[in-house]
Amino acid sequence: MQSAYARVARLALRARPFGLMSAWALSVALFTFALVGSSLTLRAQAGKTVLDGVYTGEQATRGQAIYKDRCSPCHGATLGGDLAPPLAGDDFIADWDKQPLSDLVIKIQNTMPANDPGKLTRQQTADIVAYLLQVGKFPAGRADLGADEAVLKQITWPVGNLAQPKPITLTAAQAFSSRPIGNLAQMMRGILFPSSNLIFDVQTLDPGAPQRNGAADAGATVAFGNMFAGWQQVENAAVALEESAYVMMLPGHRCQNGKPVPVEQADWVKYTQELAEAGRATYKAAQSRNRDAVIEVTNQVADACLNCHLAYRDKPGGNAARCVP
Repeated sequence: MQSAYARVARLALRARPFGLMSAWALSVALFTFALVGSSLTLRAQAGKTVLDGVYTGEQATRGQAIYKDRCSPCHGATLGGDLAPPLAGDDFIADWDKQPLSDLVIKIQNTMPANDPGKLTRQQTADIVAYLLQVGKFPAGRADLGADEAVLKQITWPVGNLAQPKPITLTAAQAFSSRPIGNLAQMMRGILFPSSNLIFDVQTLDPGAPQRNGAADAGATVAFGNMFAGWQQVENAAVALEESAYVMMLPGHRCQNGKPVPVEQADWVKYTQELAEAGRATYKAAQSRNRDAVIEVTNQVADACLNCHLAYRDKPGGNAARCVP
């Protein structure tokens, strides 16, 4: 059977009687064929799963080189995780199997490496993902994994994925919760860090005094503030500390390095209880509108944070040792 390329070339060569126009016609024909061929390639990848061979071995080799240079310092030489979570195995697949492959590609391109994000091209990112698929033992195919987002959105993981997430036993009160979208470090930075700073700022700023928005000495009260200012803001921060203790005990959370939050460890339970108690004490002091009382209780907040940090954060080994008893 005559190839599509040969048919296009034959049609183009019919323009030979027109002299120089024949070369032009051939160029146009070949360009048209390239567009058609590209469209056929995109359609060929669309609607596939990662079991259908959506990358090539050559592409995975390119991705391995990029991974070694840009990713392995945090995720480990074998994708098993180190300072950052693993990029292979059941937990990794379970984290991504409800999302199209485009989400993984976009996340890597926009946020990785963590110390220098946004420098990878879309094609480099696709090559890295090809390597991740190869290490995950998903089969290679005959065409590279492309960089087109519309096509990547149509590449999914297998229905009834190969790696079911470990079952999580929840009480009736916890039943609303799904698998957490972030890690413990993100929760700390989003809730505990700004909230504790709002409380510590009472040492230098009177919540009952008029706030000077934008002042150089405004501190966290303005830097982390919102429409609820003054004492109400301190109360809100105290509630955030107390409530966060319950969130820290929910099963399924992971630390920044991918290790499970040690919710079954006796000292972890103790430290989260101390955090809850510090939040309640701060709330009670803030309700009294007594600045000296709040300043006094900041010692309790600091101690609650420090005790946990010494055991689970500020220990030898850095990020890789976090959340390890």
